[in-house]
Amino acid sequence: MIKGIFKRDDSGRINSYQITGHADAGEYGYDIVCAAVSVLAISTVNGIESLAGIDPIVESDDENGGYLHVEIPSGNTQEQSNIIQILLENLLLGMQSVQEQYNDYIQLETT
Repeated sequence: MIKGIFKRDDSGRINSYQITGHADAGEYGYDIVCAAVSVLAISTVNGIESLAGIDPIVESDDENGGYLHVEIPSGNTQEQSNIIQILLENLLLGMQSVQEQYNDYIQLETT
C-alpha cells in the first residue's frame, strides 16, 4: 500500500510531504496506481523548481523506489510561497482523487 503524509504548518500551509510503499495494484511496469502517484509527486517537485524557482529538499530511494520525502525550505518570497502552495494543494487533490478510485492501494494523512 502507498501511504502519503502531508504536513501543514501552524498557518495551514503544506510544508512537506512523504510518500512510501508500493501499491502492488498490478505487475511491475503496469501498476496504474503507482504510475499516477509517481507522476503527481515528481511533477510537483519539478513545478516547484521551475515555477517557483526553489529547490525543495528531496530524499528518495532511487534503487528500490517506494520512498519520497519533499520539504520546502524557508525564506521564500510571498509569490514563491503562493506558487508552492498551489502546487502542493493540487498534489493533495490529485492524490485524493486516486484514493477515491483505488482506496485499497493508497492511504493519505494530513497532519
